[in-house]
Amino acid sequence: MSSKIRIQRICYQCGREFTAKTTVTKYCGDICAKKAYKKRKKDEKIQQSNIEAIKQSQLPIKKLEEKSFLSINDTCKLLGISRMSLYRLIKSGVVPAKKLGRRTIIYRKNLDLIFNNNCNESTSQKKEDQ
Repeated sequence: MSSKIRIQRICYQCGREFTAKTTVTKYCGDICAKKAYKKRKKDEKIQQSNIEAIKQSQLPIKKLEEKSFLSINDTCKLLGISRMSLYRLIKSGVVPAKKLGRRTIIYRKNLDLIFNNNCNESTSQKKEDQ
């Protein structure tokens, strides 16, 4: 049993008008269907590649979060600040650091405490203002 349906459609790939024999036809022919398939597969690969790139960029930060002691470079990467800014924070006493020979080491928990204290102070100030 064949259907005698004829519907005027516009091809999703090339934009030309064509006569479709079914209600689900999207493309005017085999060539446009193949081009659309290739484009769809290419877009999937690009999206997968973008996801992998994001994972790779976040991997070093996750490794830094697991360390107990951080170097100056590691701390800069973790906080997203420059070396000079970090040295200024160390000199002013905001970030406690210890010298081991020529290296400057920062205890990870001290950084967490600094941010937790600052967050608690800012929320308490907001409550006092209200």
